[in-house]
Amino acid sequence: MRSQRQVVDYSLQKRAVLREVHSGRVGTYEVCDASPYLKNAARFHGEPTETLCPVCRRENLTHVHYIYGDELKQSAGQARTRAELSVLAMTLREFQVYVVEVCRGCDWNHLVEQFLLGRDGVSGDDGVGAAESAAGAAVAASATGTSVRRRREARR
Repeated sequence: MRSQRQVVDYSLQKRAVLREVHSGRVGTYEVCDASPYLKNAARFHGEPTETLCPVCRRENLTHVHYIYGDELKQSAGQARTRAELSVLAMTLREFQVYVVEVCRGCDWNHLVEQFLLGRDGVSGDDGVGAAESAAGAAVAASATGTSVRRRREARR
């Protein structure tokens, strides 16, 4: 997604938990504890992946995206699809997204990553028009002197 920023990846923590499970120091009953709400969110709003569950190795994992933010009001804490996130990212200033992986077979679940989305992360979104935002983004991608001159002309 275009405005995704401040990404926190939890893969190291996941590896540590799985190492504990596979070594026998932690039982699967302690890590395979997805709540009924999380399992329903995975069923209705989740996005299937091609990754096998690291615990049961029978089913593919499902990613569930939860959203939180001040502008969301009653929608905070709800699961959303990736398509809905793209729409929200262009309409709201800023909101936090938490991605949880869930195995619908053995109830494994783990926080995969978190990140911010919203218009605040889109360059050139300071009240200027859409044409000026597009021109600003094109100029930012190119570092030539001609592009800088075109950018100045587009702002006039």
